[in-house]
Amino acid sequence: MANIKEVAHHAGLSVASVSRVMAGHAGVSEATRQRVLAAVKALDYRPDLAARRLRSRRTDTIGLIVSDIRNPFFTEVSRAVEDVAYQQQWRVILCNADENPDKEAAYLDLMRDENVSGVILSPTLARLARFRPADYPFPVVLIDRCERDTAADAVVLDNVDAAYRLAAHLIENGYRRISCLYGAVSATGHQRQEGYAAAMAAHGLKPQAVAAQATIDQARTAARNLLQQEPRPDALLASSGLILLGTTEALREAQLRFPEDLALAGFDDLPWTRLVEPAITVIAQPTDDLGRAAIHLLQQRIAQPDQAVRRVVLRGELQVRGSSARRSPIRTGHLLTAM
Repeated sequence: MANIKEVAHHAGLSVASVSRVMAGHAGVSEATRQRVLAAVKALDYRPDLAARRLRSRRTDTIGLIVSDIRNPFFTEVSRAVEDVAYQQQWRVILCNADENPDKEAAYLDLMRDENVSGVILSPTLARLARFRPADYPFPVVLIDRCERDTAADAVVLDNVDAAYRLAAHLIENGYRRISCLYGAVSATGHQRQEGYAAAMAAHGLKPQAVAAQATIDQARTAARNLLQQEPRPDALLASSGLILLGTTEALREAQLRFPEDLALAGFDDLPWTRLVEPAITVIAQPTDDLGRAAIHLLQQRIAQPDQAVRRVVLRGELQVRGSSARRSPIRTGHLLTAM
């Protein structure tokens, strides 16, 4: 069986460089990392993990606690984290908290019992409100959810900006009675509602935001209630992929078309949003970048426990499609008005 010296010789690098790559240390170039990984694969190198853990007092295992694995957003983020971990021979313990503070607490206890090197956490609202890194026996990086004043490493989308741009797009296309369905139990949902409300206020419009559980069934029910109002909204904005799907189902049940009867826009560039006709306008989240940034940030914190708190804020991409097309003007006498 090959050893680390043979890997270094095969890669044309020093043993120290190979060790840094295998340990996932920061400051290693991508070219060097790829040379090491190619040598590892060619020689079928398998490090003695047990010995390495004894020397370093680390398990080379991290925890990933997501709030709802049914949400495709978290599925994609988890895949990105696991891809990086696999390349660097780290192990990942994946747990699904289901937006349940009790399950979340139990899984954090599990991470302590497993002596993980660190945890990537998508926290519930309750935990985020009192979150302090010093309360945990391992480094924690927050993903997707973080308040402005939370003093913790985090990787997030600029949710306020993304929702503002999405609402502004609808306004620019002639829609005025825009209702927002947002997740009731996550900081992400509240931040997106904040961005929507800011856009409405900036254009002198009255916001109408409805909190809903971020499930398809609950979103469908909330959307049904909105569609029964008089006057009916002329556009709906959904703050997550699951809420968007439930809203779409409610529109189909009511036999309403978008954008002819009302416009529709939301978050998450999921495959089904491109398959419906017309395709749905969304904010595409950089899920791969979010996951990769989170594990790299965690590895840096593990290697340098005393470094300053870092926050990575990524920007969503507005994907404009047919569901939010500009309102067609109609003639009323000599005046042009919007439908």
